[in-house]
Amino acid sequence: MKQSTVRPTDDEIEHTVKIYSNSLFKLCFTLLCNRCDAEDAVSDTFFKYITKSPVFRDEEHKKAWLLRVTVNTCKDMHKFRYKHETIDLDDAHNIAHTEHETNILDEVLHLPDKYKTIIHLFYIEGYQTKEISKILSISPAAVRKRLQYARDLLKLEYGKGDSDERI
Repeated sequence: MKQSTVRPTDDEIEHTVKIYSNSLFKLCFTLLCNRCDAEDAVSDTFFKYITKSPVFRDEEHKKAWLLRVTVNTCKDMHKFRYKHETIDLDDAHNIAHTEHETNILDEVLHLPDKYKTIIHLFYIEGYQTKEISKILSISPAAVRKRLQYARDLLKLEYGKGDSDERI
């Protein structure tokens, strides 16, 4: 990607923040399991957007770049706090609307990061496997395999609690 030396205008920055902040926050929360860390990661992502001033082909390219930077930022934060990992499940209960959603969210938050990312991009963001493979720089087959494995893990874990419920 070609780098520009021109900083985005204030209107471009405001538009980008308005359009993508909620989506990026949900992704960060899914990966970091903590509201404060998620907010920090989103801020770091927008800071990189402003300071790096990348040139985008179109709006989809911009969104993919923001998602990739967000995932990398979360990975960096996760590495930093690996030895002091905490999960604030109170935050999870605040964003879920029903007990069923809370139970599923609890199980998703306990998945390894590579599976949480795939689940979020596929089910929440609505990306197809080919698009996810480009965002994460892995093969479409790897995306499909991770989706399958994540679903299996969720079925296994969620099935323990209540055999009548389906995800």
